[in-house]
Amino acid sequence: MNRRRVLQVAGVAATTGLAGCIDGVREHFGLQGIIPLEIHSEADRTYNLHLEAYEREARRKSYEQSISVSPGETVGAPNLNKTDQSFRIARIEGEEQAEVQEVSLTEATTLVTIMLYDDEFVVEVRENESDDATNETVTTDVEGDAETNDTETTDTD
Repeated sequence: MNRRRVLQVAGVAATTGLAGCIDGVREHFGLQGIIPLEIHSEADRTYNLHLEAYEREARRKSYEQSISVSPGETVGAPNLNKTDQSFRIARIEGEEQAEVQEVSLTEATTLVTIMLYDDEFVVEVRENESDDATNETVTTDVEGDAETNDTETTDTD
């Protein structure tokens, strides 16, 4: 048996032995995944958004961004941490929050998409389908002083 073969066998054995340890290492060192955040604008004017996330257990702010989105633009905002948290989106007009929505994010969340329109914005939270999770779509319609919140939940099997 030559030296290359011995090194190859040792490398395969080490890789196979460590294959099941990745989750344990992640948990031990606090390494977490990320949740991508995409913002798409189909509105006719530029809108400013203020984004905040709060960890539920620690009750501390884990994310805060202010983003300006132009008509027809798609923005990839900084990613969120993959933890159980409340995510709050506010559309800013002037110096005030004109429209506010809040959604729940979990460790099964894989993507958050915000669609901006002239009269509303829609927040879609996608969950990992293998966990029998649901996709939640939240819309807010604003007409004058009246505000209506509709939540649609779709089971994914």
